[in-house]
Amino acid sequence: MADSVLSRPGADLAYEIAGDGPILGYSHGIFFSRAAEDEVGLLDWSPITSKHRLVRYDARAHGRSTGSPDSEQYRWPSLADDLIALADEVRGGEPVDWAGESMGTGTLLWAATKAPDRFHRLILMIPPTTGPTRVAAATMYSSGADQVERDGKAAWVAGLQQVPVPEIFADVPDYRYDADVPEPLLPSLLRGAAAADLPPAEAIAALPHRTLILAWETDPIHPVSTAEFLVRTLPEAYLHVSSTSAGVRTWPERIAAFLEE
Repeated sequence: MADSVLSRPGADLAYEIAGDGPILGYSHGIFFSRAAEDEVGLLDWSPITSKHRLVRYDARAHGRSTGSPDSEQYRWPSLADDLIALADEVRGGEPVDWAGESMGTGTLLWAATKAPDRFHRLILMIPPTTGPTRVAAATMYSSGADQVERDGKAAWVAGLQQVPVPEIFADVPDYRYDADVPEPLLPSLLRGAAAADLPPAEAIAALPHRTLILAWETDPIHPVSTAEFLVRTLPEAYLHVSSTSAGVRTWPERIAAFLEE
């Protein structure tokens, strides 16, 4: 299937639509892309595409999308503008359902606070660190940007791959840390991530959307505490936490069931 392209300031976003029915958009996590997620093979989207049009795109500087070396463009409020533009491109004037994972969750929450009328229901997958838990992640991203500039991407990836994957993915051989991001753009992406955080709690609490939150255990970059904060703060939210990779593999079915309610 050939990609479609949405031109944005500083980037061309590559996206695809699969399936038939109402639209569900999806925003991936940092360092990933559509191809990288498909290679891991953790999520089978067929329960979605059997009843919905699934819109997946590569965030700027990831995968087949282009980008520029401007760290401000990789902060989540800026990435939210890309998401809103893509939603406007595909939604036909109607509010649309949207899912985000990790960085995609941060992006989606900022998009929903900026333009709540564009969205119908939200699916927040592995919400990232926020507030006090964000400090260590921000330090890691900042130091990573310095290392890429000093030693190159390959050395940084080699160090990243020494970090143990979450325990629940010990039985998933293709789950590993990498970055489908061009080396010239990687420091800017990392610095943008270091400066990013979720919207203020009062803005999240004002969101009217029915929301499904999906989290997994044993991952300090995506602590269950953030998911618990969101389920307490959002007016109508539901939380499921998986403790095994088999449980995570059920997420597309859980999302499909949520969209049918």
